[in-house]
Amino acid sequence: MNADFMNALEELRKQHGIEKETLLEAIESAVKSAYRRNFGTSGQDVEVRVDRDTGSVQIDQFREVVEEVSDPRNEISLEEAREMDPEYAVGDRVRFEVAPERFARIAAQTSKQVITQRVREAERERIYNDFIEKEGDMITGLVQRVHNSNILIDLGKTESILEPSEQIPGERFREGDRVKLYIAEVNKTTKGPQIVLSRTHPQLVKRLIELEVPEVHEGEVEIIDIVREAGHRSKVAVRSRESNIDPVGACVGQRGNRIQNVVREIRGEKVDIVRWSRMPEEYIANALSPAEVSHVIIDEDEKVAQVVVPDDQLSLAIGKAGQNARLAARLTQYKVDIQSLSEAEESGLTEEGVSIRTQEGEIHVPDFFLQAGEDDEDRPSRLIDRMKDEAQHEREREESEQTADEEAEDLQDPDEEVGDGEREE
Repeated sequence: MNADFMNALEELRKQHGIEKETLLEAIESAVKSAYRRNFGTSGQDVEVRVDRDTGSVQIDQFREVVEEVSDPRNEISLEEAREMDPEYAVGDRVRFEVAPERFARIAAQTSKQVITQRVREAERERIYNDFIEKEGDMITGLVQRVHNSNILIDLGKTESILEPSEQIPGERFREGDRVKLYIAEVNKTTKGPQIVLSRTHPQLVKRLIELEVPEVHEGEVEIIDIVREAGHRSKVAVRSRESNIDPVGACVGQRGNRIQNVVREIRGEKVDIVRWSRMPEEYIANALSPAEVSHVIIDEDEKVAQVVVPDDQLSLAIGKAGQNARLAARLTQYKVDIQSLSEAEESGLTEEGVSIRTQEGEIHVPDFFLQAGEDDEDRPSRLIDRMKDEAQHEREREESEQTADEEAEDLQDPDEEVGDGEREE
């Protein structure tokens, strides 16, 4: 080893972020093991020191001073030790510098292996640190190779596999295609970081909407929940944090251009934007979009919703193979039972009642919500109570935001006044 070698270590520090001292300590440890393996024994007391300025290597072997030698490799007699230095006593360690000529090549090879291994570990650590920060985010990758339904994706600094289970059904890729992916997990393994990519995760739809809809990205419109059957349909529940912004309209965009950009990226999968509501009846009705709903009857204890739709909307509300109803149930966390209007009339349910305009839009309230039942004479209208609670909640939220803004202004005013006073003085 020489000065050129030390300069090379400095370049490694700059390129890969590996501290020179860390490399030197690893080289010393590896050279020590190599010496024991080739010229000594596993338990031999050996020290290796690499000069930090010149890069020269010094190997020292130590033997313990004993009265009677039983292990010549590790022990030296007191008599022999005192011939070297009269001050030696039993238990002292005597240093012997060793420098086998044949060991220079072995030391160089060992150092090269250590450096290669440390550079590989540093690269893996850096890649892991880069991607762990992106876990739960969207990334654009390049299709490098397709093999047995597995797709090798080039992510720039590393590669990963998009497995068949994480691919949208029916989706096809060719080499060179650019594709947006969701980073579902980043794990450390013995072979380096494992990056789990997904095209089927519901959060991919959320990230795509954030990319297309500025109101969502800036927090003016909030995505409450997303349910998805990849390749077929997604339902996205949204609400507005600003009274003058229509959350559904903002996500859909003018002439549907915003949501169509999302749909194109996920290969034509239908995406329903659903207006979220604190009132389960209205939320369930919205979740069954694009079907029209006459009214909703809920059992809060059992989490069951009985939904009545016009006869010509029944198949649309249920969806192909029950998909629309199934996604609505997952979104609202209610078991949804859908009936046509004619079936509801036969079973005693009617469409009579009133229409009430709320902050979330107009909803229909069946008359049995407005009257006490025979077995529950004192029962008030749960729906109207809920509407009142919703209005109260909105007022409290607006008042809280207004108070926070005023407090922020108050915190700034005193500083400004002091500054003005100083300037006047």
